[in-house]
Amino acid sequence: MNILRKWTALVLSALLIVAVYSPIAVHADAAEGDVIIILGEDLTNDQKVKVLADLEAPSGATELTVTNKEEHKYLGNYLSKAQIGTRALSSAKIVIGKAGSGLSVTTNHINWVTSDMYLNAMITAGVKDAHVMITAPFDVSGTAALTGIIKAYETTTDTKIPEEQKQVANEEIVKTAKLSDSIGAEETTTLMTNIKEQLAEKQPQTREAMQSLVEDTANNLNIAIPEAQLNGLVDLFMNMKDANINWNAVGEQLDQAKQQFTDFIESDTGQGIIASIKNFFVGLIDAIKGWFSS
Repeated sequence: MNILRKWTALVLSALLIVAVYSPIAVHADAAEGDVIIILGEDLTNDQKVKVLADLEAPSGATELTVTNKEEHKYLGNYLSKAQIGTRALSSAKIVIGKAGSGLSVTTNHINWVTSDMYLNAMITAGVKDAHVMITAPFDVSGTAALTGIIKAYETTTDTKIPEEQKQVANEEIVKTAKLSDSIGAEETTTLMTNIKEQLAEKQPQTREAMQSLVEDTANNLNIAIPEAQLNGLVDLFMNMKDANINWNAVGEQLDQAKQQFTDFIESDTGQGIIASIKNFFVGLIDAIKGWFSS
């Protein structure tokens, strides 16, 4: 049951953000299969060769660079200069998908930001219908990669993502990663999903009401938010509240998201996953019984 609850949280987290933020439509010039490569400006020649190989970059793909100055612009409010560093190394590949195909993310040499964190932050920024791969020449935190991804998406689709959405997306990725360090990735996903669900229903307008909502949601989930991170989390949700949100449609979208999850669980694929989980635990119990009987 805990596993199903975690799957529910992941599904609702992605679908809820889609419902809350007004998406930026892909420009007509962006065709399915278009590829763009974004490279950190400070890669050495050898590192660039390695990164392009990791990304399986096709010959002739459009290449852009992201600078350390751009990384500081979007991360400077949430990370220290030392944490951001002095070199732009994170790189990525974006492959445009067909309309309605959704987002998928894979990572390599990224040791702090998870694929789900990138996914949610990209949806917040307005990125959609694409597969994104993120890598670096060696292990890095990955916080700076979102800057390049957004830049590449803007270029590919010939759109301009509002600065406030970029800032909120970068704030989200940093604060979510920090919270994950404290309470765990799965717990963070569950907490964020439930808070957004409450936001859609109650739409708090003051900071005091927002903090009460965050604290009450965490308490109901038996999740303890570190005091040092509580204010920052409330700041994040206040910024989300002030973004371009269609709150009137959120309730309906949440119900639809839950129905989609129910349909998945009742499908052959969903039932197959449940059966596999059940068989695993049955086998584990039998093995434990065997240890004691011997």
